[in-house]
Amino acid sequence: MPEINVSLTPDEKGVESLARQIKVTARAYPLFDIARLILQKPERYSVAFSVKKSAEGKAIQPLFLCALDDTLWLSEDEAVQHVLNKHFGTFYQAERTATEPPKGKYTFVAQCGMSGVILGPPNYHDYQNQLRKLHAERFSRMPFDAFKSRVRIVSDEAVVKKWIEDRSFKTEFVALNVPEPLRLDSREAVEKHFRETHKENIIKPVESHTLGGVAARNLRSPSLTWLVRQSWEDQKRFPLQLATTLSQQFASQGLQFFKVNKTVTHVSVARPHFLDLETTPVSEGVKRIVDFINAHTKTTRRKLMEALAPTPAPKTVIDISPAGIEAAPKQPPAPAEPSAEQTAVISDLHWLIHQGHVIEFADGRLETAKKPVPKPVKQEKKAAPTAPANGETAPVATEPAAETVPAPSEPVPNNPDMLSVAEDVAAVTRDETPASEPMAEKPAEAPAASTEPQS
Repeated sequence: MPEINVSLTPDEKGVESLARQIKVTARAYPLFDIARLILQKPERYSVAFSVKKSAEGKAIQPLFLCALDDTLWLSEDEAVQHVLNKHFGTFYQAERTATEPPKGKYTFVAQCGMSGVILGPPNYHDYQNQLRKLHAERFSRMPFDAFKSRVRIVSDEAVVKKWIEDRSFKTEFVALNVPEPLRLDSREAVEKHFRETHKENIIKPVESHTLGGVAARNLRSPSLTWLVRQSWEDQKRFPLQLATTLSQQFASQGLQFFKVNKTVTHVSVARPHFLDLETTPVSEGVKRIVDFINAHTKTTRRKLMEALAPTPAPKTVIDISPAGIEAAPKQPPAPAEPSAEQTAVISDLHWLIHQGHVIEFADGRLETAKKPVPKPVKQEKKAAPTAPANGETAPVATEPAAETVPAPSEPVPNNPDMLSVAEDVAAVTRDETPASEPMAEKPAEAPAASTEPQS
């Protein structure tokens, strides 16, 4: 395995779009679920490559960048062969000129069984050169003897004739983008000229480089492609690295984080802040919302609206006469504007969510922020009294056991409502949100509540 560091990072523009969507919906989303959604499509993340260095500060495994197509390679030779195979026409032009055909009568030729390249009769003077050249250019990873065993003898007259026609022309390579005209007579001469003239400008050693997810998956270096796949598989099992970077990007967008049941990290517009209705004066509408959510577990915004501000059923008179049927509208009527009572409930709920007093989760559930549990006060260790003079044993003071706090973990719950990143966040919200929700600020009659973070 190559000694190269590979890390996956969320696309910055995608994170900005997702942060805006979280702010609009004001819902709380599991951070690790979002990280997994990002991994589902390579367009949503970038892949950063960097070399590992020895104690002397030298790269253990060098990394080379081809400036023509932004591809990475583990060796200079691989990069050179890639340029000559994929971008040959940028630097050289092949020209064929007529020459004398091979002398003698040939009834059979040797042909590569894998590529179909005609090598010529085995007794031809250039046969061994052509055989070794084809092996070096296209099958260098295969042992030469195994490659040679795939060569077959063909007696087909058309194949023999084609070889004679090919040998009746000489191929020369004209160098392009050079100050003086230059003709090269072989591919070996072309490669030597490229290394001397163009290599320094086209292929450069780099210590680090970042590619988009799509480009990283389409790298032509098998070893680097395997590294990208391995890193992706590791993050898919437990996306800690991706979630850490994602949390930093979300924090720069002003989003907040909290844990549910001390395990699952969520991201939202506000952290949970307990609202004590007994000590904090609030409007009657805010109190009704908090009481309803506390009394109904797993309630949703839709259920809340139906209970506190139901939409009255419209009274319609159906005209079944031919004229009435003809005059009936073909399209369903547009949804009615929310009533004043509905607008008040929406405004109060909006304020509660943005203050952290109510949490709306990704699946639509509404919960109130719980009252923080007071921390136990540690008792100071009492000094042991001196032994009594009469020889009785003095009682030894014991220190109370310290509170054990379980180490937070990051389980990865499956959330079927989260189908994509920014677009799917909107899809999750759309089913539970009324058609029109004015983004009202805190109600005038509700004074500011405590914003102390939840312990």
